Amino acid sequence: MNIMSLVNALPGAAAQGLIWGIMAIGVYITYRILDFADLTVDGSLCTGGAVCIMLMLKGCNVWAAMAGALVAGMLAGFVTGFFHTFMGIPAILSGILTQLGLWSVNLKIMGKANQAINVDKYKLLVSLRFIKNVPFYKNTILLVAVIIVVLIAVLYWFFGTEMGCSLRATGCNDKMARAQGINTDFSRVLGLMVSNGLVGLSGALLAQYQGFADINMGRGAIVIGLAAVIIGEAIFGKIFHNFALLLFSVSLGSIVYYLVLQVVIWMGIDTDLLKLLSAVVVAIFLAIPVWKARYFTKPVKKGGKN
Repeated sequence: MNIMSLVNALPGAAAQGLIWGIMAIGVYITYRILDFADLTVDGSLCTGGAVCIMLMLKGCNVWAAMAGALVAGMLAGFVTGFFHTFMGIPAILSGILTQLGLWSVNLKIMGKANQAINVDKYKLLVSLRFIKNVPFYKNTILLVAVIIVVLIAVLYWFFGTEMGCSLRATGCNDKMARAQGINTDFSRVLGLMVSNGLVGLSGALLAQYQGFADINMGRGAIVIGLAAVIIGEAIFGKIFHNFALLLFSVSLGSIVYYLVLQVVIWMGIDTDLLKLLSAVVVAIFLAIPVWKARYFTKPVKKGGKN
């Protein structure tokens, strides 16, 4: 095993981790803030990538294409919210139905299962080629990091507004939020739209980075998103308490996940097992709090003494 091959691969893993970190922030909004098990992301990630690539192929500039991907993701989130609030379908089934429908929608958007874009013919914002030997203002890692900082700043402001606080109250205690006059259905739909808008934006950046949009590019995205959230909380949760820093920790968790993944690949482990490895990692990190409370916390005796 050549250590230099690993070192050369780490910047690309960090860049990919940052791009997926935007998706992980979207997952954090539904999973932690809204308390909604949303499986839409497996479809909306591909939708964002497909819309971005097709708009650029039609002549749109990269910023307009990314805006289109953001809107497309928000529409996917709206559909899931509509299924759940207006039609009364359970949260998990709502996401599954939207994800299933998006498979056909994504095929129609691209016209086929895969659409490539040439970095030499189109002005992409990020690309695998923009990792090394490029001016700093073109470096993919720097650009995506700046985008994440801007997004976190906007989200920090939004969740401090009355509407954002209503959304957080809905996820915290649905009945109490309704008692305070909050329209919880609207809050859920809005939260799903914000979350999947970020996922669509992440898909747009990912499609540019890898040079193509593929119908399978979002498969397993929810597992990667959960892994980033859980790893970020486990490593940085005790350090970061501010809401903005918690969002930042999710992005760091995504980077850690991809760096570990790169090390695993470098060690020669069968790549067919990567999805299984991801599932096991998420399961273990989810179980740690339960194990800690069940097996490592001393029971409190009567009188308040241990």
